[in-house]
Amino acid sequence: MDGFATTTPTTPSRSTTEHPAAAYFRALRSREFSRLARARQAYLDYTGSGLYGSSQLEWHRDWLSERILGNPHSENPASLATTAEVDRVTERVFRFFNADPAEYDLVFTANASAAIKLVGEAFPFRDDSRFVLATDNHNSIGGIREYARRSGAEIRFLPLTPDLRLDDPMAHVGEAGAGPSLLAFPAQSNFSGVKHPLDLVAAGRERGFQVFLDTAAYVPTNPLDLGAVGPDFACVSFYKMFGYPTGLGALLARREALAILERPWYAGGTVDFVSIQNDVHQLRNAGGAFEDGTPDFLGIAGVEPGLDLLEEVGMPRLRDWVAFLTELLLEGLQGLRRVDGKPGVAIYGPGTTDSRGATVAFNLLDGLGRPIPYETVEAAAGEAGVSIRGGCFCNPGAAEVAFDMPPRETLDCLERLGEDFTLPRFRDCLGGKVPVGAVRASLGIASSPRDIERLVEVLEALLED
Repeated sequence: MDGFATTTPTTPSRSTTEHPAAAYFRALRSREFSRLARARQAYLDYTGSGLYGSSQLEWHRDWLSERILGNPHSENPASLATTAEVDRVTERVFRFFNADPAEYDLVFTANASAAIKLVGEAFPFRDDSRFVLATDNHNSIGGIREYARRSGAEIRFLPLTPDLRLDDPMAHVGEAGAGPSLLAFPAQSNFSGVKHPLDLVAAGRERGFQVFLDTAAYVPTNPLDLGAVGPDFACVSFYKMFGYPTGLGALLARREALAILERPWYAGGTVDFVSIQNDVHQLRNAGGAFEDGTPDFLGIAGVEPGLDLLEEVGMPRLRDWVAFLTELLLEGLQGLRRVDGKPGVAIYGPGTTDSRGATVAFNLLDGLGRPIPYETVEAAAGEAGVSIRGGCFCNPGAAEVAFDMPPRETLDCLERLGEDFTLPRFRDCLGGKVPVGAVRASLGIASSPRDIERLVEVLEALLED
């Protein structure tokens, strides 16, 4: 089966090596995430959601208890206090990502998907436009193709190599169309953890594209300098960054890029005026035209202690720590063997930490080398108090390449199942030839080597059954 690494590691084992930051992160876990020890939980689903630190909740509780805050769309004292807080957090987010407020605008949204939808529905695709996107993309980016399709735009996918990296992307991007064109890709794959080349942003812009960089899986453990990378649009999800508050994300966009968007509707908060009797309206300027309704102003205040925590840790130090842990995880998985001595795990994506983040998708293999259903592995991990994730992770493009799914048979099964579709039925329809789902373990700020050991112990026990 193509698309996965099963090689034995050639580098010396680091499982007994003390990382220079290990003591710091042990103390941090004890201070901020002690509930993990109390619950005897090993949390390995950071790509699904980050974990909040105790200090975040304490700060937000104390902050709220001393303030009177109201809907910001007014001039009363409570509203003005809220507006001032939203503006202050906005400036803080700009600083965190090194985004110049003169060049970028920020729109708070419900999540990263909502930020993506704002751009997708308003992008002025035409029949001479081109929409180019990586095969490896979250469904929310993939969904933009429905807007492009309605306008008759050309849609092209950037192919992946067997280890799920972009295959010579500069050669496949091509030139923008005569009409407004969009290039979209993730800074880091939520499926495989691959870090795609950020210089593709500049290359795409040089070729006439507006560029959407999905940073949702990247920024929780990596520093991002928007001033240096320079995408036209970028989305973030704050709960993926630091766990709390949920239901809050943001669109960071160049002001010049926002200016070309054509909003298909208006809502409360997005207009200077509306006249029903005269059938006219005027959208607010720049990012204000995209702030649909009342923002989550109490949640926005809770962003500040999350940024405080990440800045205290330091993004370079966090990146290096999870890279160390990722190497331990890969070594642990690659060291697993079936009873016949052959590899017990298929890893989808790179088998090393070279240009990859702390997200690892894999399947456990039975005695005949067939993937054990991910549901079985996820359930066994859950019984042992280990949180991992199973499925295709809202990234069908990467999954199809990783699993080497046969296009014709896949389409036949999808059409046959229709409304009766479930992953187990889909697996049966394909005759068990392909995995149809995987297990994903992802690391973050509170992860420890012992969490990885607990997962490996679960997998070893399954291989022995």
